Amino acid sequence: QVQLVESGGGLVQAGDSLRLSCAASGRTFSNNVMGWFRQAPGKEREFVAAITKGGSRTSYADSVKGRFTLSRDNAKNTAYLQMNSLKPEDTAVYYCAAREGSYTTLRVDVDGYNYWGQGTQVTVSS
Repeated sequence: QVQLVESGGGLVQAGDSLRLSCAASGRTFSNNVMGWFRQAPGKEREFVAAITKGGSRTSYADSVKGRFTLSRDNAKNTAYLQMNSLKPEDTAVYYCAAREGSYTTLRVDVDGYNYWGQGTQVTVSS
C-alpha cells in the first residue's frame, strides 16, 4: 500500500506562488508514477500534471502549462508541484495521486491512479 499526504496549500492572492508537497510512505516511491489533480466545489476532479517514475518526463494540463512545474525527489519520497502566477480559477482542492507497479503511462484520468492523498486546499483571491 501507498500512503500520500499533501501539504503546502493556503490562501494567496492572484499572481502569487505556492509549492505543494506530496510525501509518500508505505512502498518504494520510485516505483510510482505520480500525478496531481484538483477539484473545485461542484466540479469534477481534473488532471493537473503527472511525472514518470524517474522524473524524466512530465505532462501538464493546458490550463497550467508555463505556470506549474511538477518534480520529484525519490531520495526524499516526495513529489512537488510548484505553482506560479496563480489565478482565481486555480482555486481547488489539490490531490496527489500515485500509480504503483509496472504502469508507466502518464494518465490524465482519475481511474489511471491507484492511490490518493487527502487533498490540500488552494484558494486564490482576485
